[in-house]
Amino acid sequence: MNNDALTIQFLQLFCTVQIHEDNYRKILAEIKSYNAELVAVSKLQTVSAIKELYDLGHRNFGENYVQECLDKYSKLPDDINWHFIGHLQSKKVKQIIPFISMIHGVDSLKLLKEINKYSSKENKRQPVLIQIHIAREDTKFGFSYKEVRELFSSSEIISLGNIELNGFMAMASFTDNVEQIRREFKGLRTFYDEVKREYPHIGAGMKYLSMGMTSDYKIALEEGSNLIRIGSAIFGERKNSPS
Repeated sequence: MNNDALTIQFLQLFCTVQIHEDNYRKILAEIKSYNAELVAVSKLQTVSAIKELYDLGHRNFGENYVQECLDKYSKLPDDINWHFIGHLQSKKVKQIIPFISMIHGVDSLKLLKEINKYSSKENKRQPVLIQIHIAREDTKFGFSYKEVRELFSSSEIISLGNIELNGFMAMASFTDNVEQIRREFKGLRTFYDEVKREYPHIGAGMKYLSMGMTSDYKIALEEGSNLIRIGSAIFGERKNSPS
């Protein structure tokens, strides 16, 4: 077992979780009027916590770590839709392709090619979201608007026959400045609409604009998001060590 797997196992062992059912139902009610979908961010949460939410009828769960995702996939019901929402290394693509429902955060042509290669071997078309860098922080990943236009204008994107390009995802700046967050989300919504019109051969399959997490999902919904990723508001704050 490598160091990453040991760290995940330790955090899960001492992770105290109580599903916030009222919050979960409140969020579902909020997003209904926006025709949006919810991915419950279950990274570092226990199998039992996920099963508790599953028993309430939820099926979309988001994981950040490949080994943890594989472990949970082997222990939980087959009808769960697993979303990989973390930064995915090209060398680990082949491990999740057989079962993953959607890969968020695709941030390079190299990664797209790897996903296409292993999806071809599995005889599947893999749904993906292109990650766009909209935040001020340089630590966040993603294509620039210019790079997306270059990609969509190239012949390479057409050659990736086992990729199902379903839209964009992004994370706003980590800030208390609500107007800045709103500008970033609004800018991506505008760009999303533009490229769907300008590249109809690609835009026809683009149905998701994934923006918004626990701290900013309400703003994201107002600015056009139809796929949000919520963790702590549903599972509660994680405790990573014994109290």
